[in-house]
Amino acid sequence: MAQQQSTSAPPQEGQRRIPKQPECNIGSSGHVDHGKTSIIQAISGVWASAHSEELKRGITIKVGYADAAFYKCPVTPPPEGYSTSPVCPVCGAETKLLRAVSFVDTPGHESLMTNMLAGAALMDGVILVIAANEPVPMPQTREHLLALQMLGLKKMVVVQNKIDRVDSEGAKKNYEAIKAFLANTVGADAPVIPVSAQNRINIDALIESIEETIPTPKHDLSAAAQMYILRSFDVNRPGADVKSLVGGVLGGSLVRGEINVGDEIEISPGIAEEKTNKYTPILTKVSSLGTGAGMADRVGPGGLIALGTTLDPRLTKGDVLVGNLIGKPGSLPPLRTHITVDLQLFDQAVGASTLVKVDKVKATEVVRLNIGTASTLGTVTSARENVAELDLKKPVVADENGRVAISRKIAERWRLIGSGLVRQ
Repeated sequence: MAQQQSTSAPPQEGQRRIPKQPECNIGSSGHVDHGKTSIIQAISGVWASAHSEELKRGITIKVGYADAAFYKCPVTPPPEGYSTSPVCPVCGAETKLLRAVSFVDTPGHESLMTNMLAGAALMDGVILVIAANEPVPMPQTREHLLALQMLGLKKMVVVQNKIDRVDSEGAKKNYEAIKAFLANTVGADAPVIPVSAQNRINIDALIESIEETIPTPKHDLSAAAQMYILRSFDVNRPGADVKSLVGGVLGGSLVRGEINVGDEIEISPGIAEEKTNKYTPILTKVSSLGTGAGMADRVGPGGLIALGTTLDPRLTKGDVLVGNLIGKPGSLPPLRTHITVDLQLFDQAVGASTLVKVDKVKATEVVRLNIGTASTLGTVTSARENVAELDLKKPVVADENGRVAISRKIAERWRLIGSGLVRQ
């Protein structure tokens, strides 16, 4: 394996350097083309869907990210006093830094639910984006809300986007439809903020609402480090001289503990051996740490980070390590090829244009499981009441009582049918 010193992933074009490491991950969720990425750009100045195929198709495919710092003016009253600038855009006074956050931009298209669930695993709170010029709810609005509820994400701000596309009466009717849809859900008490991302209308009110609704969680810095991998890539340019090559880079977020440059780390379940298809955890060394605030010697939970390693970059290119977990050697949860899950199924499958009744899970059935940022197929070997045992096509690392999202293939598409908790 390559032993050269790695650098952090290069910043995206237009990315603003923030004054400190982000301390909170805020996700975006909602139906395709309702403006999730545009909302994040209006706040952060960064277009999070930076991959070439996404730019061609105009939709988010992979999970994107962007960092922003929130400031408040001591002179200008709210909400106008909230911004992402150290100088008040209204009165020119010096503003007070509130905190830095990372936005996790997830895809809304029905065929990309796996990517949405992977991003949701890193969220401390979420903005649910609903377009003002479309019926409420659209299929993925309903699916994403149920997924967020299933994952226990209660810190939510609802964004009524595209208010510039409707008149005042249409905006009011849409607002009432949103409130009716959210009733009796995890978003029942969430504030609904009308905005126009394209025209940057009410972005200050949205920042104020995020500050009031999605607090920074308390992190346990003394616990054994644990980091979900959401991206993995090779930052070396094609044709680069061998002497200039740097190791593979892993992108993700720490959920607890701290990581230092120079630490030995374990990546599990690792990579499958070609002949046996047996997965072996990978041991490597941290050579660099990058955050939205720049390079660091130590990082803690909160925000998305780029972790440089001494790994051969061929092992990390093309997101091949997405779904793995990072920790100190010997500290990670067990690698599981067979799991037992306590089931909590929905009454109806979600995501399609029509709702489908969810039947009980049956033996020999193949379902899709999402655990953290990992996705795998599982064959049901035993099913009784609300408990199922499954053999996994690809192993996962999971704690006891870890949350599992469960999908079933309905009309040639994977549809979310419920969740479960991993037994010991």
